[in-house]
Amino acid sequence: MKQIAIDKFKSLGIVLLFTLPAMIPLFVFWIYPIIRSLWLSFTNWNFMTPDYDVIFWENYRDLFSDSRFYEALKHTLLFTVGTVLPTLMGGLLLALLLQKPFKGNSFFKFVLFSPWVTPTVAISIVWTWIFQPKDGFANLILGFFGSQGLDWIASSDTAMLSVIIVTVWKSLGYAMIFYLSALEKVPQEIYEASSLDGAKSWRRFIDMTLPCISPTTFFLMIITTVNSLQAYDQIQILTQGGPSGSTRTLLYLYYQLGFEEFKMGQATAVALVMVVITVVLSYIQFFTSKKWVHY
Repeated sequence: MKQIAIDKFKSLGIVLLFTLPAMIPLFVFWIYPIIRSLWLSFTNWNFMTPDYDVIFWENYRDLFSDSRFYEALKHTLLFTVGTVLPTLMGGLLLALLLQKPFKGNSFFKFVLFSPWVTPTVAISIVWTWIFQPKDGFANLILGFFGSQGLDWIASSDTAMLSVIIVTVWKSLGYAMIFYLSALEKVPQEIYEASSLDGAKSWRRFIDMTLPCISPTTFFLMIITTVNSLQAYDQIQILTQGGPSGSTRTLLYLYYQLGFEEFKMGQATAVALVMVVITVVLSYIQFFTSKKWVHY
């Protein structure tokens, strides 16, 4: 029995030895920052001095009694839904249009994918000109079709829509590339068999194409959701969280609390709330994926 225990201990030691190179970065860059943030959320650290006092739950009480938090939470959920769904549907539509080879196919793929590899700051600066109310390109297009121009990022009614448009435009090419790869892997035999059975094209798409590419859809849903929760650059360049806080998300609220108001303890409380939201959304997505994702 003693020898068996020694052998098990040695085996455990070997496993730990092999996993150590992966565990060290995980601890340094993920586990420790979360633990540190949790500790700071119970303090009144102001970011400007090394001194702070432990105030326990006061930051959370102040945060949950602040109307800005609930507005930011609402804007975050709206922004996430408004970017994830159009990105997935638009990326799939573009992939279906560009799936078959034709003259200029590669050029269109390059043009559509190029926004993804372009820095968000650079893209946002260009879109600030496009959204200019007087001479911006967006209102010129609306005027061409006889529609009245919008204030876009200058109005609280359309500012969130403007940020969503920029984010979706940047992400479409990324989703398109993954869907193109997924569509190429769909077995052609199932299409041929369904054609012999007289199935219509829209029926084949719903019953065969969508289930076959569901793992890609699930992957893109996770990635775009995380990217939406992490969105900051386009909000900072386009609207700075305004007008009147209409585009202030939880991440931007974290920035304002920590680096404008110097309430780093309350800011880390926001960050931990975002971690909880991310974990909950991930759990929901993984749980529901068992019903519609087909590997």
